[in-house]
Amino acid sequence: MDILFLLVPLSVVLVLAILGLFAWALHSGQFDNVEREGERILWDDAPPATKVVDADQAAATTRPEQ
Repeated sequence: MDILFLLVPLSVVLVLAILGLFAWALHSGQFDNVEREGERILWDDAPPATKVVDADQAAATTRPEQ
């Protein structure tokens, strides 16, 4: 029975701390746009860089030297 004098106030403090963290998260904008952050991983970052090769350059690089 004596342990209840410790556990009840401890659980009340824990619940208040959790509620405080939740209130902080709400007011700081942590839950503003949940769907966008979940879909962000599906977006492509940037298109891969491709090198533009002219016909003259391609012929010069593929021709073996004599």
